[in-house]
Amino acid sequence: MSDEETNSWPVALIVFLILITGTLVAGDSLDIDKEVLLNLKAFFEGNNQINRGKYSQWNKQSNNPCEWPGINCSTTTTRTARVTSINLSDNKISGKLFGNFSLLTELSFLDLSKNTLSGVIPEDLNRCQNLVHLNLSHNMLDGHLNLTGLNKLENLDISVNRICGKVQLSLPTICDKLVVLNVSANDFMGVINGGFDTCQNLQFLDLSSNKLSGELWNGFERLLEFSVSENNFNGPILPSMFGTNCNLQVLDLSANVFTGQVPGNISNCRSLIILNLSNNNFTGKIPAEMGSISSLRALCLGNNSFSKGIPDSLLSLNKLTFLDLSRNNFGGDIQEIFGKFIQVEFLVLHSNLYTGGIYTSGILKLPNISNLDLSFNKFSGPLPVEIAEMPSLKFLILAYNEFSGTIPSDYGNLPRLQALDLSFNWLNGSIPPTFGKLRSLLWLMLANNSLSGEIPPDLGNCTSLLWLNLANNQLSGKIPPQLTNIGTNASATFESNRQENDRIVAGLRECLAMRRWIPANYPPFSFVYDILTRKRCRSIWDGILQGNSIFPICAAGSSVRTFQIPGYVQLSGNRLSGEVPPDIGKMQKFSMLHLGFNEFYGKLPPQIEEMPLVNLNISNNKFSGEIPGEIGNIKCLQNLDLSCNNFSGMFPESFNNLSELSKFNISYNPLMSGVIPITGQLSTFDKSSYLGDPLLELPNFIYNTSYKLPRSTNHNGKTKRPNSFSAFLVILALTVTFLTFGLFSLIISIPGPKIWV
Repeated sequence: MSDEETNSWPVALIVFLILITGTLVAGDSLDIDKEVLLNLKAFFEGNNQINRGKYSQWNKQSNNPCEWPGINCSTTTTRTARVTSINLSDNKISGKLFGNFSLLTELSFLDLSKNTLSGVIPEDLNRCQNLVHLNLSHNMLDGHLNLTGLNKLENLDISVNRICGKVQLSLPTICDKLVVLNVSANDFMGVINGGFDTCQNLQFLDLSSNKLSGELWNGFERLLEFSVSENNFNGPILPSMFGTNCNLQVLDLSANVFTGQVPGNISNCRSLIILNLSNNNFTGKIPAEMGSISSLRALCLGNNSFSKGIPDSLLSLNKLTFLDLSRNNFGGDIQEIFGKFIQVEFLVLHSNLYTGGIYTSGILKLPNISNLDLSFNKFSGPLPVEIAEMPSLKFLILAYNEFSGTIPSDYGNLPRLQALDLSFNWLNGSIPPTFGKLRSLLWLMLANNSLSGEIPPDLGNCTSLLWLNLANNQLSGKIPPQLTNIGTNASATFESNRQENDRIVAGLRECLAMRRWIPANYPPFSFVYDILTRKRCRSIWDGILQGNSIFPICAAGSSVRTFQIPGYVQLSGNRLSGEVPPDIGKMQKFSMLHLGFNEFYGKLPPQIEEMPLVNLNISNNKFSGEIPGEIGNIKCLQNLDLSCNNFSGMFPESFNNLSELSKFNISYNPLMSGVIPITGQLSTFDKSSYLGDPLLELPNFIYNTSYKLPRSTNHNGKTKRPNSFSAFLVILALTVTFLTFGLFSLIISIPGPKIWV
């Protein structure tokens, strides 16, 4: 028998066993590894009928698995090569986790992160004893974790899943080689005590966003990075926790229940770059010793009860770029010391009940400020014109104050501005046309003021503008056709953020600002609220600023989802009128359009179908004519509110194609006729979706549903009185209903053949 025949018969036998039994058998050759990978491919494809990842290319370009995308081998020589690495991160993989990875006996690297894998991690993974790197993060895995057999692991990341149990019972029994451990954003509970004492090589430990409790582990000072944020740890931080041999570069104790004073011994950690103690119950003075940590770049002390005095020693922190002292109930004037932090780029002072000091503190003259957040205070009077002289400013957040007067036109001279939030103040006057010069602007939030006049056509020059909220003002006039140009090209702004050198500052962006940006009551944005933790908030916020999407959206006329940045336009609660411009179809980056509670009239342009909408609200206006049937082509539409208008003609049959609708309201359009199908999505809504539409024929089971008359609300959930036109429609609908049923009663009382009306 030849050598070739001798080498081939074990493979043939294994393939035969696979065909006969459907079971894979572990082996020690590349051919066997190939069969395992093909079985893995079939498993993935069975769970993912569309939107498949690069694994679908396996065996199409080469029979050598070492050349397949996502696969690496121990050597390039086919005779001796073995599969050692699988990297299928962000490959649209869903379903359960494959249960035969242990048959790849030389596998040392496995990365399946950023997919939608679900279910329990199978016991098979615990038998992959050569694994050095395992990353299953950003999935939906649940159940208990048992990786006690993986004693060669150096890097383990299972963050952002739904795994539960006690951390110490789930990890490798012998953790001598473990260097990186990230179990954040799961459902682990219990105490940690000395559970990591035997992990002598551990340098990076992230336990954040779980349900851990008790006292802090006393050995964390020997690590390089340690995070336990967003847990239930309590008690004081002891001076003995910070010895002279402290190696920490990142320490994050935020969002726990720690009490007492912060010990000055923390200055023993002379290599600290990020120190985050926010969202606890710390009291007393900020330790002056912190000023000796010369490497410190980010200091987060917000949401505590520190004394108002800020030690002058902190001015010695020449590398400090991020300073957060929000929510400490300081009150009064802004402390003058803040005007001396000339090195600071991010200054976060929101929620402090400040009443003055914007000028006297000197913060308006800080040369390097890129992010200034003074929201949720008690500032009053006119907006400071001097802000326009801060050339580095990218984010200006002055929302939830008592500023009055007009918006300075000089704010249009901030060339790098990406976010402007002046919402929830007492501002009046018009929106400055100079805002059209803000070519890097991504956010413009002017909601809940008393602004008047027309929307300036110049805003159409803001081609980066993706999130526009002008709701609840007194704006009038038409939607300028130029406004449909916003958001058409934000790539330059996103690219500049991707090239931003200071990734540390980017990773500490304030979560409250993101929550204000998200319209929580409306899909698809409401989805984000369900998954937000502080850790996720920071990563999502940073990703959005770089142009990365957070959820998939259907393109026009398609049910296939693609990831893209979802923009929104909120103009509700104003006095806007006229017709919606047909060019609205150009706004193909926007998933939410809210025009409710205005005075728009005329026909709704059918071009609206070209927008990838998830939420469309045009309620409480004066739209007339037929409802465009093209709306039925917006496959991912979830919220649709056309109520309180003057639509007429036949109800579009195409609406029954909107299989994802979860909220629907066509009420008080009394001139509309037609039949609501007895099957399909429209039949799942109760009578409240069809009130005041006497010419619509509903299925009997909808007629028999009970309901409560809904109250009209604006986009912030505040009760709003119906306008006179809406009241007229209600009266008209009731009159038509009365006459219809009166005529019906008269007809059925006449002898002879019955005529159905």
